Amino acid sequence: MRTRAIALAAAMAMLTPVIGAAHDAGDFYMRFGFTNVNPDDPNGDIDLTAIDPALGRPDIEVDDAWSFTFTGSYHYSANWAVELLAANPFEHDIELDGVGKVGKTKHLPPTLSLQYHFLPDATFQPYVGAGVNYTIFFDDEADGVLEGALGGDLSIEDNSFGWAAQVGADWMLGERWVLNA
Repeated sequence: MRTRAIALAAAMAMLTPVIGAAHDAGDFYMRFGFTNVNPDDPNGDIDLTAIDPALGRPDIEVDDAWSFTFTGSYHYSANWAVELLAANPFEHDIELDGVGKVGKTKHLPPTLSLQYHFLPDATFQPYVGAGVNYTIFFDDEADGVLEGALGGDLSIEDNSFGWAAQVGADWMLGERWVLNA
């Protein structure tokens, strides 16, 4: 019971407004941090019978990756903001089931999102966002069984648009500093 009371008091303290730390219309701010990109699974399969009939059609697996990211956000009202995410390139290994690593690629995912901030005057400010991203692939390389077959050149030609969703929160540490997750 005591733990619940402490948790409730802490939750109420997080919702207490901090003077000068609210997001207001016209505010622009930058965030710096790290972001994880975890590609969809399953990613399909690939027909390798032309290289070696014994390889068949293994499933493609792409690992997740972390990279340094930065965002610029503009609040056009206390609750609504638009955010643009930019990043250092993300690098992913590409593996085939039963075959192992066959390549790698890098990509940039600039993302434009519209956010709704539920409690713009509170110390703890949860938000949700939705938007669109354009993924740009480059520096594709073949490894392993594909390196010999493709001469080291792996080409991912499909830069793509996709939907983006976010759930986050700002913890106001003062007038100019925010911890974000």
